[in-house]
Amino acid sequence: MAEKAETLGSLARRATLLEQGLNAVPGIHCNAVAGARYAFPRITLPEGVTDGQYCMALLEETGICVVPGSGFGQQPGTWHFRTTILPPVAQIEQVVARLAEFHGRFTAR
Repeated sequence: MAEKAETLGSLARRATLLEQGLNAVPGIHCNAVAGARYAFPRITLPEGVTDGQYCMALLEETGICVVPGSGFGQQPGTWHFRTTILPPVAQIEQVVARLAEFHGRFTAR
């Protein structure tokens, strides 16, 4: 029971870190992660740019791999990506910081 509680507590901490970290980035909104190991943050992109282009640039520039939300039936005219809460806490913090820097650069172009 203690191992189960530790595992679930760790996942909850990582979900909260990811949600709060992404919500602190202007142009990104992340709902609470509940019941899954994935987050689907909504992103604001410049006119004419798709989430697929964003995700590919994110991978090429930072090494962070996320999946474009357009493959999951999102509402037309909205953009998202899917990411996971599975990396260790320290890695999630690094990913959020690098993603925040990237998002600022990408949307300023």
